[in-house]
Amino acid sequence: MKKLIAVLFLAFAVVCSAQSSLKPEFQAFSGALLKLKKAEKGYHKFRLTVDVNPWAFQADGEVQAPGGDGDALITGLFDGDVYAVLAYVPSTAAGSDGKEYQVGLFDMMLYFDDEPTKIRNLRFKLLPPANDEWAMGILKDALESGSLLGNVWGGKYDKAITKASADPMDKAKLRALQKKGNKKIDEDATINARKRRVEADEEEVAPKKKKKAAVEDDAAFNKRKRRVEAEEEPAPTKMKKKKKVSGDECDDPSLSVKEKRRCQLKNK
Repeated sequence: MKKLIAVLFLAFAVVCSAQSSLKPEFQAFSGALLKLKKAEKGYHKFRLTVDVNPWAFQADGEVQAPGGDGDALITGLFDGDVYAVLAYVPSTAAGSDGKEYQVGLFDMMLYFDDEPTKIRNLRFKLLPPANDEWAMGILKDALESGSLLGNVWGGKYDKAITKASADPMDKAKLRALQKKGNKKIDEDATINARKRRVEADEEEVAPKKKKKAAVEDDAAFNKRKRRVEAEEEPAPTKMKKKKKVSGDECDDPSLSVKEKRRCQLKNK
């Protein structure tokens, strides 16, 4: 008995801990995004599909209008009195397109004229580009964690639900989000193309600069080499030209013996 009490106490503590740490958020979607079939035994099969970032999911289930009126939801859908509110744990996963998507979905409620309906057999399915194994794992954890919170469609979450319901996501807002996302993709593509072009220009200019620098280096080296060689080579020595003396100059018959002697001594 004591062991059973201990187990129950532990389970209660785990639930309380999960409830205190989990903080669900809410997002409303217009009824114009819903597909609703005719009621069978009081329940309509419905489908909500949203595939614009940060959402990529499909929700299927069955819904019963307040009071069980089989025509009320169909009429309310055309009159704009029906909307959906998604409950999720903020958990993102990167899609194959590089964008972040909210995949921590765990519950949803359809409202008719601000009154909650009755939903059964609710199922969530993640859509591309956010449906890889990692995203599916986050969805599974969110479903398990969300179940510990019990019924979130009342009590302390009323204010958050009312705030979300005041501004539901409709087709026009989804188109605006999609247009904004496409514009960012185009801008990123333009920036990347410009970056690649600049890099290609730099790669083309770099060899020319390198070749020019090499030529300039070779010219400077040759200039220095010629200067060093010029400094090392000794200047040519000018030979003093010896005056050429004719061998017959001192034998001139007109000269006296004394003059011939002086001439010979001078030329020695």
